[in-house]
Amino acid sequence: MSKNIRAIGILLLAMFLALFGSSTYIQVFQAPQLAADGRNTRVLLASYETQRGPILIDGTPIVQSEADGTQYKYQRVYENGALYAPITGYYSANQGATGLESAMNAELSGRSDSQFFTSLQAMFTGSSPAGAAVEVTIDPDAQQAAWDALGDMQGAVIAIDPETGAILAMVSKPTYDPNSLAMHDDQEVIDAYNELLNDPSNPLFNRAIAGNLNPPGSVFKIVVAAAALEAGIVEPDTELDNPTEWELPGSSSVIYNPSHGAKCGSGEKTNLKTALELSCNIPFAQLAVELGDEKIREMAESFGFNDSFEIPMESTPSQYPTDDLDDAQTALTGFGQFNVRATPLQMAMVSAAISNGGELMNPTVVDSVLTPNLDEIQGPQVSSYGTPISQETADKLTDMMQGSVSEGAATNAAIAGIDVAGKTGTAQNGEGEAYSLWFTGFAESNGQQVAVAVVLEDGGGMGQSGTGNGLAASIGAAVIKAVLGV
Repeated sequence: MSKNIRAIGILLLAMFLALFGSSTYIQVFQAPQLAADGRNTRVLLASYETQRGPILIDGTPIVQSEADGTQYKYQRVYENGALYAPITGYYSANQGATGLESAMNAELSGRSDSQFFTSLQAMFTGSSPAGAAVEVTIDPDAQQAAWDALGDMQGAVIAIDPETGAILAMVSKPTYDPNSLAMHDDQEVIDAYNELLNDPSNPLFNRAIAGNLNPPGSVFKIVVAAAALEAGIVEPDTELDNPTEWELPGSSSVIYNPSHGAKCGSGEKTNLKTALELSCNIPFAQLAVELGDEKIREMAESFGFNDSFEIPMESTPSQYPTDDLDDAQTALTGFGQFNVRATPLQMAMVSAAISNGGELMNPTVVDSVLTPNLDEIQGPQVSSYGTPISQETADKLTDMMQGSVSEGAATNAAIAGIDVAGKTGTAQNGEGEAYSLWFTGFAESNGQQVAVAVVLEDGGGMGQSGTGNGLAASIGAAVIKAVLGV
């Protein structure tokens, strides 16, 4: 009898241990995975118990949660949704979250470490739980100006305060309305998401910081000029060869300046200042070979190439090739071709560093985080990425870029009474493909600085007929004017 009882006891103990082990495994090891599973409606509904915090511009909500009387309790509402979509992203019941809605989810949902005592206080006082508010750095006038200037063209615009890294405008087109993904009708949201996902123009891409990156073309000449000046191999007035065409080293391919078959200026010789102002390809290809790909890569990376930035949304790294290049390939990178790719964020950062005397600040779109009572939890996070160039080099580049706007290849960026520094680019994408059109530059007025970058895909709707000066430069000027209030 005792033997049978002992056997039953062992069996019960084994069953208990198995149950204990499986429940422990589920609660400890599988819990995060189960909580993140989109099919876990209990977790999803629990996330809507808290009134999600608003996203603010100058204290005014551009995103907020409103009571909707459903099982979800709150509906996310986006004011001017399409205008601010690259910044806010969306928060969806079945398609996840993007933009600030994802990057600042802990704060907006009230679950960040810095909100522990606020949440504890709400529990004891019986007040309704609520997430923190996120105040962004966006200048609404600049955002609207960028939106209006971009019009129906496919591309992106970004503006940065060079002194702080604060992002003042960020527009990407085509875009979408986040409200269509925030509804609580699952099938309606899925249909809207699939329509956006299958749209060949990729409206879900934030082209300002990510997406399919474009070759920067001639705006990359700023980086090459910076490398050449820092290396001491050339000054703005140093004489350079000035042929009408140049055969790439070790290749039968021939390159030309933008005006096919023309010299860089009228003389037998040219110089760096003229080459940058007129955006000549041959001098920069030759300079690139003299520098070598390693020095160009070092300079590009000191500006942020081959690195990603959390603004706090994560950017796609701009690219300068990390493989060893031959001289022909290096020559092509000298004017932003071959395998060089860039985001508008990256090119705006190059201009911002020059404007800021050589120091590059980390970019951010978050100004502060506030409790539901609008007490500050986190203030502006200003930090330096590094100092890629000296003040002397920054001054030389500024002078050459101002010459490009006043009398060179970027004249459509000119603003009466303002010294605008700028550089245009018209980048090739392949045989018969439309160009990518660029402008980047900066200006200052009454102590306010701004650096901008513009990219237009599909040649701005003009295929291979559009130019950076013809289309992109005027967009950059419109945004600069809006920021400076001129």
